[in-house]
Amino acid sequence: MMKTNFRRLPLALAVSLAMPWVAHAQESTLGKIVVTGTATAVGPTEVAPQTVEALKPATSDTATLLRDVPGVSVYGAGGVSSLPAIRGLGDDRIRIKVDGMDLIAACPNHMNPALSYLDPSNVGLLEIYPGVAPVSVGGDSIAGTIVAESKPPLFAQPGQGVLTTGEIGSFYRSNGEAWGANLQATLATESFSVSYAGSTAESKNYDAARKFKTLAATGRLGHTLALDEVGSTAYKSRNHELGFAFKGGDHLLEAKLGMQDIPYELWPNQRMDMLKNDQTRVNLRYQGEFDWGALEARAYREKVEHFMDFGADKRFWYGNAMPPLGSGGPGAIDGTPCAPVGTAACATGMPMNTESTNTGLSLKGDIKLSGEDLIRVGAELQRFQLDDWWPASGGGMAPNTFWNINDGERDRKVLFGEWEGRLAPQWLTVAGVRFERVTTDAGPVQAYNNAVAPATTLVPAFNNRDRERTDNNWDWSVLTRYTVDPSLDVEFGLARKVRSPSLYERYSWYSRGMEMLMINWFGDGNGYIGDMDLKPEKAHTVSATFDWHAIDRSWEFTATPYYSRVTDYIDGVRCPTSLGGSCNAANLTATNNFVYLQLANQSARLFGIDLSGKMPLAKTAVGEFGLKGLLSYTDGKNRDSGEDLYNIMPLNGKLTLTHQYGGWDNALEVVMVKAKRDVSEVRNEVETPGYSLFNLRTSYAWKQVRVDFGVENLFDKFYYLPLGGAYVGQGTTMTANPVGAVPRWGNAVPGMGRSIYAGVNVRF
Repeated sequence: MMKTNFRRLPLALAVSLAMPWVAHAQESTLGKIVVTGTATAVGPTEVAPQTVEALKPATSDTATLLRDVPGVSVYGAGGVSSLPAIRGLGDDRIRIKVDGMDLIAACPNHMNPALSYLDPSNVGLLEIYPGVAPVSVGGDSIAGTIVAESKPPLFAQPGQGVLTTGEIGSFYRSNGEAWGANLQATLATESFSVSYAGSTAESKNYDAARKFKTLAATGRLGHTLALDEVGSTAYKSRNHELGFAFKGGDHLLEAKLGMQDIPYELWPNQRMDMLKNDQTRVNLRYQGEFDWGALEARAYREKVEHFMDFGADKRFWYGNAMPPLGSGGPGAIDGTPCAPVGTAACATGMPMNTESTNTGLSLKGDIKLSGEDLIRVGAELQRFQLDDWWPASGGGMAPNTFWNINDGERDRKVLFGEWEGRLAPQWLTVAGVRFERVTTDAGPVQAYNNAVAPATTLVPAFNNRDRERTDNNWDWSVLTRYTVDPSLDVEFGLARKVRSPSLYERYSWYSRGMEMLMINWFGDGNGYIGDMDLKPEKAHTVSATFDWHAIDRSWEFTATPYYSRVTDYIDGVRCPTSLGGSCNAANLTATNNFVYLQLANQSARLFGIDLSGKMPLAKTAVGEFGLKGLLSYTDGKNRDSGEDLYNIMPLNGKLTLTHQYGGWDNALEVVMVKAKRDVSEVRNEVETPGYSLFNLRTSYAWKQVRVDFGVENLFDKFYYLPLGGAYVGQGTTMTANPVGAVPRWGNAVPGMGRSIYAGVNVRF
């Protein structure tokens, strides 16, 4: 295949494909890091937002656009659905706003996270507020905030008449034979704008740099995988957005209608795959400027229909008549259906359905005071409703529909106030308080068979309880920057942040192994059960940023040490034998198997440091050369058990040699990651070795055309993803610890081997 041929190209040819410099600026502005499309720096307190043009052909996953931000990492997941983490805290612990909407993963495996609904080709702005976030953008989170926005509306200039503009682009990546296309178009006058943005992306499974397994079987008739092929990494995604905007004077009214259609996205670290995800959304916004300040109002509604089952690389038929995969018996390799189909001895897949509606309102005002001081006040309402049910399919999954979450509700009511101003010319301070009332509830449940253990005790125990929970959460934060001189800024931050448990954390309830394996957004291959009485997580964080720089920011160096103490931290413990099912005595002591856990409140602490910088090297007749880099270290401990926290990115760094000449923008990048040895013992988390990867990029831009080429993993280095979780991408994934089959405990997900990509973007 083409991807194999590319990986075998002579090194000289690969090196000759110079690669694009990822245009990207990072500025410390009161806790905010803005990822933009160029390296323009307009000062230490503000950054002009621009798109991340250079990375569009290299990824279809918007979360990976954050990979050059110090302290930010991503959990491995599906091809367009990585889960970002900030300084060791990820997923639900981050508030993610997409075009002002608080989006929530409506899936027990979190296969549809917020950033998966915004294609990289339509990104207009990405903002990161790590740790100590102002209360006006924080809330219901303890790690920080990510603000993602699509491209803003365009209007004709006065006297221009009708504006017609847009762009069209496409990309190809050799590893996985991935390809995609995008189109944006705008028709606008001075006061009215209508726009469309659409994109599609798809990929086959990607290859690792070498063979990493000994079994090619998948349990499907005639379907095997090469020994270097990473199963369940294929995907196909389509996104559409139609926008209308009206502008009059200092007032803007905007409406966006969006739709996502994912026919399939397979998962290498989950036992199921996403075989449909349909999202529709309506998003209305008003923004106005007045003599007294500014006002913004927003209303949105999102509907998600989500379906999971076994994809092409995972066994579909289960039953007593089926011998174990790899045993050599009938059906062991070719996936012949168990018989008789439809009886108690044979299960046909495991269909899982989820539907959610997400409705939100927000109102925020900036009130000018004397001088540069202002007050921000705001209110928010959010109503999230969720149903998660799994139809009977035979075998042990009958005769009832299994209700995992029935009539789930998670509602938020918010008020906040914030002051920003200067107590002295060299001091800029932001301080605020936020109150959130979070109410969760769920209806009665049922098992596939209520008449067998442990359903005989767990169903009535759940249904007979008062399931409504109300949390009154208080956040506060103080950030202050002191400008020592034109080349040094020092920023301090202190905050209390609170996050209420999700519906899945509180209301996942069944202790049988198969059902528990379906409750896993961690990607570790283990099974989970929730706890209705979980308390909100409460984090106290302190950080400091030292920013040395040239007056024109031609060189800069930033260091940010931080410390967080989290009470009622939601972690996993081995589920007690009193729950029955798979929560047995052997599970309590297992050390080299997948295990079953219950979520519980404990205590945790995290500390670390983020370093970043850039400097010019030389100006020559053949262009300007520069160097940029970053280094991040996080240490996380469970203070109750003394164990390391799960999925903490080990010490990692990146150095990039940059070159610019005319329309050329080039870079040579080395990514360095230390071995992951500090792992969560309660989860039997797998260690991973350290590695170094080299990437090459080049791009050339004319006035209306941009062409990109690049080579990722230039030397075809084999490595495992430190945050990729357990490899359960093929075979008998519904058997917790099979013998002679995939998955087996101890296998991590490998990273991608060499991949050459090319992209073109034309503006009109």
